[in-house]
Amino acid sequence: MGNLRSVQQALARVAPDVPTFVTSDPDRIDAAERVVLPGQGAMPDCMRSLQACGLEPALRRAAATRPILAVCIGEQMLFDRSEEGDAAGLGLIAGRVVRLPASLDEHGRRRKIPHMGWNRVRQTRPHPLWEGVSDESYFYFVHSYYVEPAQRSVIAGQTDYGGIFTCAVAQDNIFAVQFHPEKSAAAGLRLYANFVYWKP
Repeated sequence: MGNLRSVQQALARVAPDVPTFVTSDPDRIDAAERVVLPGQGAMPDCMRSLQACGLEPALRRAAATRPILAVCIGEQMLFDRSEEGDAAGLGLIAGRVVRLPASLDEHGRRRKIPHMGWNRVRQTRPHPLWEGVSDESYFYFVHSYYVEPAQRSVIAGQTDYGGIFTCAVAQDNIFAVQFHPEKSAAAGLRLYANFVYWKP
């Protein structure tokens, strides 16, 4: 669900010689060298869509053997459970998905939720997908929920929107982000380029 074509166009731009496909065919996912799991909207709807298309087993097989990049709701679906609709996730990374808390900005005004716009991302540990991406680079966000990993060791990036929250995680062959690299100019394109050639 969501921004599939935008992700495909970003990948085609950074790696024009690498074929990319938007698919709901489990066999095509099984044959892919690497998989991008984007998502947009509500996590319960995305999980239902994943299951209705029969993609969950193929995605689990891919996550066990190949590089995976998950974006926005795609990141959230990797976790155990979400407060949004009390939805179960894939449980590939331990933790939960929680709603951004209400907060006031520096002028005493209520911060808008969903969080929409550009924010700096602090890289909390080195990772091949951060290569060539300056720490504190701006990325584009559109979300009302974020992930809370059970293990701090998987946190790869954080941002501040009324408080510090996790916006990137890395575990083995999985890298996942809350922001949208395909809408994040040069920094986002570099992250996609790094993913295309990443060999975990």
